[in-house]
Amino acid sequence: MNRILAVIPAYNEAEHIVQVIRAVLDHVPVLVVDDGSTDGTAALAASAGAEVLTQLPNQGKGAALRAGFRRALELGYDAVLTLDADGQHDPREIPKFLAAARGSADLIIGQRDFTRMPPVRRLANTLGQVLFSWALRQHVPDNQSGYRLLSRRLMETLLGNSETGFEFEVAMIATCVKKSFRLTWVPIRTIYAGESSHIDPVRHTLNFVRIAWATRRATRPSAMPPAAPVNGARWNNGAALNGRPSRR
Repeated sequence: MNRILAVIPAYNEAEHIVQVIRAVLDHVPVLVVDDGSTDGTAALAASAGAEVLTQLPNQGKGAALRAGFRRALELGYDAVLTLDADGQHDPREIPKFLAAARGSADLIIGQRDFTRMPPVRRLANTLGQVLFSWALRQHVPDNQSGYRLLSRRLMETLLGNSETGFEFEVAMIATCVKKSFRLTWVPIRTIYAGESSHIDPVRHTLNFVRIAWATRRATRPSAMPPAAPVNGARWNNGAALNGRPSRR
């Protein structure tokens, strides 16, 4: 099996980080990228057995993920598994990603059940799904889940991306499709236990719309390369060859 490293971006997650790391270590080694925490997250992560990178000051989730990708590439890993530090991603589901990684997918995303989310988050995720599916001209079941597995070549490609916040994960999907890389999803548990969000809703919404519009323009049939593989199908200039039409 390919060598896989878990990359966990963390910002002030002292309450959860040790438990998350210990559970992940049952499956793969762990790198924590501490994004300017002030609550001792980095020290706790190191004590739990993770390698720790610290970036100061706080630079955002996208910047933290890129730092983790850069380190994984330096160490020679073939892929990374990304998950959140707050316990919303169940490490016991890592084998699902490892099994899917035996195929040729470049990006494997954990697909959540929106009906099991709190109402406000359900609405936000549903609207985001509809908007981004329109932008990408094909159905995207879940574009904001941070539980993912990325291939080495996708990591290398994303090092040139400039998004620093949560929008990086949305741009990641667009990059995967535009580069004709392979994309798929695996079902995961939907876990919400009252954790606070680090997302600034106004800024995030504006950035999300900006990325969606840029993606819509970049995925015009004339701009797309031939045959972009998505979820096992091969896409040609925005139209699926397996009989399922793309969204326009």
